[in-house]
Formats: sequence, C-alpha cells, structure tokens
Amino acid sequence: MSCVPAAEATCETPAVADRHAAGLAVYVHLPWCVVKCPYCDFNSHRAPETLPEQAYVDALVADWHAQIGDEDRVITSVFIGGGTPSLFSAAAIGEILAALDRAPGLAADCEITLEANPGTTEYGRFTDLAAAGVNRVSLGVQSFDADRLAALGRIHGPTEAHRAIADVQAAGIQHLNCDLMFGLPGQDMARGLSDVETLIAANPGHISYYQLTFEPGTPFAKRPPARADDDTIVDLFEAAGERLRAAGYGQYEVSAWGGDHQCRHNLHYWRFGDYRAIGAGAHAKITGADGRIQREARMRWPTGYMQSAGTSAAVVEQRVVSKDEARFEALLNGLRLRDGIARADYEARTGLAWAELTDHVAPLVRHGLLDMTETRLAASDAGWPFLDAILSELV
Repeated sequence: MSCVPAAEATCETPAVADRHAAGLAVYVHLPWCVVKCPYCDFNSHRAPETLPEQAYVDALVADWHAQIGDEDRVITSVFIGGGTPSLFSAAAIGEILAALDRAPGLAADCEITLEANPGTTEYGRFTDLAAAGVNRVSLGVQSFDADRLAALGRIHGPTEAHRAIADVQAAGIQHLNCDLMFGLPGQDMARGLSDVETLIAANPGHISYYQLTFEPGTPFAKRPPARADDDTIVDLFEAAGERLRAAGYGQYEVSAWGGDHQCRHNLHYWRFGDYRAIGAGAHAKITGADGRIQREARMRWPTGYMQSAGTSAAVVEQRVVSKDEARFEALLNGLRLRDGIARADYEARTGLAWAELTDHVAPLVRHGLLDMTETRLAASDAGWPFLDAILSELV
C-alpha cells in the first residue's frame, strides 16, 4: 500500500474542499464475462462454469460495510459495471442495492444503472431488474453489422441487439443508453452511418458514441486489425454527429449524446465528485473531513477479492491526491463536458483557487482554444475539436 505524504497533498487553497458539495456516487464492479473481447482492457475475466454469485455478493456487502464508517452522504447514483453485470440474477442485484440503501441510503430519485450485454439477457430479465431497483440500463450494442460484431469478438448479433433494446423498453425502464462504436475493422463510411441511423430509429434516450481504440496489453494492440484511415474515421464521426443532432440528441460530453437523458453518474465523475467503490479492481475517490482527496483501488483478482473483502487486505492502493493532481484531474474530466467546468464546482470539490487556475490556462485562453470567465472554463468552439491536444498541453 502506498500513500503520498500529507505535507505534499493538501488541497486547502483557498478553502478546505467541501465533501458534501456533490453528494456521493457508488460504483459496483461485477468482473465476469462469457468471453473477453480482444479490445477490452477493463478488469474482466472469463466466467467459470458455475458463477460464484452468492459468494461474490456476500463479499461486496462485507466490503461496503467495512468502508462506510461514518459516511453521512446519501447516495445519488449507483453504476453496476463490469465485466457483464447482466450475468447476475435480479435477486443478486437487489441484494446489493438493499445493502447500499440500509446505510447510508439511496436518494429517492437515485439513478441506478446496470450494464448489459445483448448476448447475455433473456426475455423478462429487465422486468425483474426493474423490480429490483434498476432504473437505467446501458446496453453494449457496439454495432448492428454482423461482420463487424464478429470482428470485435462480441457474442451477440444484430437480432439480439434489437431484442434487448425492445425488452428494456417493454420493461418500463425509461432511461436506456446504447453504446455504439466507430472506427471498427472493415467499417467504411456507409456501414458506420448505417449503424448510427439504425440506432436512432430504435429511439434510446441516450447514446454513447465512441471510437475503437487499441489499448496497451490487449490482443488488438498486439495484432491490430485493418481499419479505415484516420481521415475517414474523422469524417465518419463528424457525419454521425450531424445525424445525431438532427435527431434531437445533444452532445453534452465528448462521447455522450442525450437530451433529457444525461447520465447523472458519469456527470458526477466528470464534475470531480466523490464516489465509493466495491468489487474486484474497483477504484474510488473520497474527500475526507479535512478536505484531503484520497484515491483507493481494490484487489483485481476475483478470488483474492472474495477472500479479503471486508478487511484492509482488499485495498491494494491508497494515496492522497496532490494539489497538482487534483487540478489536472478536474481539468481532464471537466473539459470533456461541452459546458466545461463551473467555478463553484471546481473550488468546492478541489479546494483550489480559481485565480490560480486562471494563470495555469492563460496561454490556451490567449490562443482562443479555451473560454474562461469569472464563473466557468470550457473549450471554445475552435478548441473543441482539439481537446486531446489541449489536455496534453495542460499536463
């Protein structure tokens, strides 16, 4: 376990960071998949023949009870991710949510998201999940092209994707996100736009539209499949954006499109709010009563996690965030939002001064890439297409 010395980590200028400023979110990690996709670098593992569902749920509950202590903030959002959470029964999901609700409690309007793979759901499952408390589903559709899905190593096809969308809607779950990828192996402009138009016709409230990347350590990074050149990928993203806007989807974050269905949990991350986490490999960000911001990580391997959950051995990393790290993390996340960073959020959640931030970003403001006022910092219209370069410059 490693910790940054406290003398290097105070975030108390001009005031102590306010741990109550943004409420509390919770991330729950369920680490198993039927098959691990060749592009995935998440902490996911191929499911055993018999899933240790109850043992893992017991570990999650023990982990939660051990860490909440005197936590007095109500939970405003829960995100159950993976892995493939839809491998777990609705009863198991309900047991996890019940533990969170007992202490410190779920807000009356708490957003509760569950990720689902269209290839691991069955008719009626979403009705049961809704009864257990799930009110938002995030479906990993990725594409409606059978050949592209096969190239990605997905276990579902277009038929399963359409059925899963219809099942979520039939279950009365009003908040549905669908993940859609572009820049896929063998995908040209026509195929890419066909995916977008097919998904728009299915009418989910929210769409996460993001580019396939070859992450280090994945099979795709070691043996990259052929795909379109960068110019074609950029053209596809811009043309897809036009289609999405015309259909009423507003881009509020780099990869997130949704009008009245913005993801509250992800907004909490991007606005540098606190979140606790349970599950193998789960990461948390917690502000203490003294204003210091701490990050934690839990043991990655499911077996080791189940054996150690509820004890200090389950936490394999714990460190205090320095002032420079807090500033950069707030910029890295907040500038992804089209509306950028509100001064009130920045000062309350980092404990840092707006004036210091003004000095830090001044060169980019002078070049017209960032817009900054007394109350907000955001990428300008000219800077928005170059956000990655802007963030690299701010490191």
